Amino acid sequence: MELSTILIIIAAALAAFALGYLLRKSLAEAKIVSAENEARKILEEAEKDAEAKKREAILESKEEVLKLRNEVEKENRERRNELQRQERRLVQKEENLDRKTDAIEKKEETLVKKESEIDAVKAQLVEVYSRQLSELERISGLTSEDAKQILLDGVEKEIQHEVAIKIKDMENKAKEEGEKRARDIISLAIQRCAADHVAEVTVAVIQLPSDEMKGRIIGREGRNIRAFETLTGIDLIIDDTPEAVILSGFDPIRREVARIALEKLIVDGRIHPARIEEMVEKAQKEVANQIREAGEQATFDTGVHGIHPELIVLLGRLKFRTSYGQNVLKHSVEVAHLAGLMASELGVDIQLAKRAGLLHDIGKSVDHEVEGPHVTIGVDLAKKYRESQEVIHAIAAHHGDEEPNSIVAVLVQAADAVSAARPGARRETLESYIKRLTKLEEIANSFEGVEKSYAIQAGREIRIMVKPDKIDDIGAIRLVRDIAKKIENELDYPGQIKVVSIRETRVVEYAK
Repeated sequence: MELSTILIIIAAALAAFALGYLLRKSLAEAKIVSAENEARKILEEAEKDAEAKKREAILESKEEVLKLRNEVEKENRERRNELQRQERRLVQKEENLDRKTDAIEKKEETLVKKESEIDAVKAQLVEVYSRQLSELERISGLTSEDAKQILLDGVEKEIQHEVAIKIKDMENKAKEEGEKRARDIISLAIQRCAADHVAEVTVAVIQLPSDEMKGRIIGREGRNIRAFETLTGIDLIIDDTPEAVILSGFDPIRREVARIALEKLIVDGRIHPARIEEMVEKAQKEVANQIREAGEQATFDTGVHGIHPELIVLLGRLKFRTSYGQNVLKHSVEVAHLAGLMASELGVDIQLAKRAGLLHDIGKSVDHEVEGPHVTIGVDLAKKYRESQEVIHAIAAHHGDEEPNSIVAVLVQAADAVSAARPGARRETLESYIKRLTKLEEIANSFEGVEKSYAIQAGREIRIMVKPDKIDDIGAIRLVRDIAKKIENELDYPGQIKVVSIRETRVVEYAK
């Protein structure tokens, strides 16, 4: 019972399994068939779509080709039209050129005819001119060259006379305007500049408390005075002058060191070689400080900054330098102020003018130690310490060694002359004064036609008497100009020199 049941169950299970397998197989085959049909439909639709797209692409390509062909044909038509227009213009130009060529040929023929006619007339005129010239030469007794020379001489005299008159008028007008303007500027500058211009003389006499001090200064067998002179480089002169000794030397700075050292020794009272050496060293330091302070004060007073420290020291050395009795440092400060004031009136760079005026005599600070004129030394120092080209040129031109080519150089030259020419600013020895006056008269007398010359107004004016039979009025104008130029080239002088020519004609007759 149980076995049969089991077999039935197994048989049922196998039948169910077989039935399920058959069902699944049939279902699978149906799905496969359905899928194949679906795939076939998709392929057919894809082929239809591809064919449609292909036809669309072919149509679009044909339309694009047609469009391009139309554009190309349009462009070709435009080019052909442009070429036709150019051809028509060329044809018109050729026709115009042909017409112009024909006209030119006709004009050339006319010109050739006229030229031949002109040549014939010219030949006739030359023949007539030759006959007239020969007749004029026969009548006047002069050749054409002689007559031409006479006419040229007459014209030249007239031109010279007119030119001289014009020059005189222009010079007078320029002098009036220039002198008026210059007087205004210089007077304003002098009025506004309050620099001290009184001559300052370096003290060389040392007062002693008693004559007994002279012996202590000399020392045993002269050892003190020898040590003092060796250390300072200054001669100490002890003579019969009561309670005073004299310091003598060309170097003003050494003389100042010697003065300070000797005064300290006199106050101290202990005078021996070791003490002298100590005091001289202290005096040198004191003078060096004074020099530096004087240079700094000068730059502060003038408002000129940025100067090299070594130049400031050299500027301070000018405190102990005099020129014709005038203190050179005060003169330089005054020139800086005057140049700056005149520059402000003319609208020129004020700082540049002040700087050039302050440094214009810097060469005098070492002219006792370096060979050459102070102008050349000053130029070398300015170049060494990298001053501007304008300042260097102003230093070189302030005494006329170079022709001034800038307004600043002219202002420094004028300010230098104004400062030097002030009353009492400088003193001049009688010998050099007489030499200058004599040289003035020699220059004037060296010109032909000068009868006498007189230097007056302390050498600031020279009056010239000319021979009236050799110098006319026009020649007198040229004469004073030439004399003035020669004075400028050959003489050094402060300010300016006035040259006056006097021409006088006297006619004398006696009634008997």
